[in-house]
Formats: sequence, C-alpha cells, structure tokens
Amino acid sequence: MGATGVEQAAQYLTFRLGEEVFALDITQVREVLDYTAITRVPRMPEFMRGVINLRGSVVPVVDLRLKFGMALTERTVNTCIIIAEVAIEGERTLLGALADSVQEVIDLEAGQIEPPPRLGTSINAQFIRGMGKRDERFVIILDVDRVFSNDELTLVQAAGAAPEAAG
Repeated sequence: MGATGVEQAAQYLTFRLGEEVFALDITQVREVLDYTAITRVPRMPEFMRGVINLRGSVVPVVDLRLKFGMALTERTVNTCIIIAEVAIEGERTLLGALADSVQEVIDLEAGQIEPPPRLGTSINAQFIRGMGKRDERFVIILDVDRVFSNDELTLVQAAGAAPEAAG
C-alpha cells in the first residue's frame, strides 16, 4: 500500500489533562518547558494564567484545563508548559499551554484518525481536529489554532506585548 503523499503519517506530541490524553501536531510545538514561575497579568480571563519569560520573550501561558471546563491545573513534578505556535489573524505567535504531563511523540496515519464526535465530550468539537486511535484508546487531537477565539487570542497577544507592570 503506497502512501499517496497526502495521507502521510503525522507526528503528535501527546499530553495529559486529568484522565484524558490530548495531542498537538508536532509541527506546532516549539518546545516543552518544566513548570516555571508565571507572572499574573491583571484583567485577563481566568484560563489565562499569565506570562513567562522565554529567553527574553514574553510568552502568555494558558490553562487548557480551565479552558475545557476542568479544574485548575495543580502543579506537580510532571506539570509542564508546552510552547506552541498559533495563528492569530494570520500572524504566528507563541503560546504556552499548561499540561499535567507530557507523554510521548506518536505517529498517526490518516486512517487512524476519526472525525471528532458530535456529542459526548465536554470539549467544544470545533477545538478538536480528530480522534486518534492508539492501542484501543483515543487521543484527542487539538486544533490549537481554534481552541481560542480571535478575541481571546488578541487578549493573549496583548498580554504578551504588555510592558512589565511596575509594582
């Protein structure tokens, strides 16, 4: 069975939020950081935990658990920040996403990915690119560009651009 070139396997970084396993397209993941101090930014939505300093750049950090209606991410030895590249109105920007733990990089063939379910998930289906099947378990493949609305991303971008508040 020859691959047509379009239906190639893609690599995904898998991570946990609570009991669920999620995945991001590896091409959008820049790096994974150990949990680091997050500076709170006033008047941001609750899921926006604040900003971190990444080699001199200010990168906003979001709590995907809060975004998906789960409990706040509790810091453990495995808590990490996945630095991903998202598109905001055609512009690429870096965003940190808190994860309970990062698992592994997996290969999924197009045939192993099903369309997102219409019902039965607490997460808005538009956030889900598909459901990857792996060892009889499902991995929720996120469409990171759609998880946040443009309004939210504009806020996030503003947080990243905000000068350090004095005090």
